[in-house]
Amino acid sequence: MSEIRWLDEEEMAAWLPLVRLVHELPQAIDRRLREEAGITHTYYAMLANLSAAPDRMLTMGELARLTVTSPSRLTHAIAVLEERGWVTKAHCPSDRRSQFAVLTDDGQALLDRIAPHHLAQVRSLVFDRLTPAQVRSLAEIATALVDPVEAFGEA
Repeated sequence: MSEIRWLDEEEMAAWLPLVRLVHELPQAIDRRLREEAGITHTYYAMLANLSAAPDRMLTMGELARLTVTSPSRLTHAIAVLEERGWVTKAHCPSDRRSQFAVLTDDGQALLDRIAPHHLAQVRSLVFDRLTPAQVRSLAEIATALVDPVEAFGEA
């Protein structure tokens, strides 16, 4: 192994708040969504992705990819959402191995009810604290960091 490259002061000043943000932001969002709807942000993301899809329907594989969820975790989540009447499953007519997750009218109604509060919280915790230039920088930084993390996870 080559020599350890320790973080310098400037890197440490960026790293420590990033680690704290990565842990605390999802917890704050989850806490609010649990209070309002009894769901986590991951479940919310599943419902929101289905809502944005044509016919409010995605294959299970695509939904797992979009929500960065393992197939087993997605299967469990969809079962919970199905039990609550917010999602149904449908077989794919062109590929018997694939199933669709479909957002129900009740699921859409839930999103319509909780999305404004969720978005207000996201704005309050993130975007209202940043200038437009910082938002653009955040998008660039997040994109630059996600690509190698995704690639590492696939290895």
